[in-house]
Amino acid sequence: MKGRRLRTYAYLLCLPALCCTGCKISYSFSGASVDYTVTKTISISDFPNQAPLVYPPLSQSFTEELKDNYIRRTKLQMIQNNGDLDIEGEITGYDMAPMAIREDNYSSMTKLTMSVRVRFANRANQDKDFEQSFSAYREFDSNRMLQDIQDELNGELVKEIVDQIYNATVADW
Repeated sequence: MKGRRLRTYAYLLCLPALCCTGCKISYSFSGASVDYTVTKTISISDFPNQAPLVYPPLSQSFTEELKDNYIRRTKLQMIQNNGDLDIEGEITGYDMAPMAIREDNYSSMTKLTMSVRVRFANRANQDKDFEQSFSAYREFDSNRMLQDIQDELNGELVKEIVDQIYNATVADW
């Protein structure tokens, strides 16, 4: 009985070592999974605003936030053209729609939606190339004027879409 108990303890002590052999744990605070030995540069083109409803500062603020995000979260060098990773696209949608219709047939909430089409090229691994649309929305009280909260809402929409693009391109989520 005593020998059996000793073997059980021995197995329990060895179990963590057996489970961990051959395993590799890898993590990154930025969330990026970039092989910097083959991918060193990134180029991001300006994203023109081709939405039917145009908010003039949106194109520049979106492009700058996208560039800043990659500079902050990766070790990639930003270059003008032909980077190892290349991102281009356009803002395709910037729309408002009434939501939550009340009994007096007026909307109590309005939904602001932003959509962006992105073309991504990975020169080191062309299997990861894609063309995809990303979007985000925010709802706000219809009693408020859009121009009063537009900058705040746009900041939130831009950040969310930039995070979606980052995750789709280098985070491999």
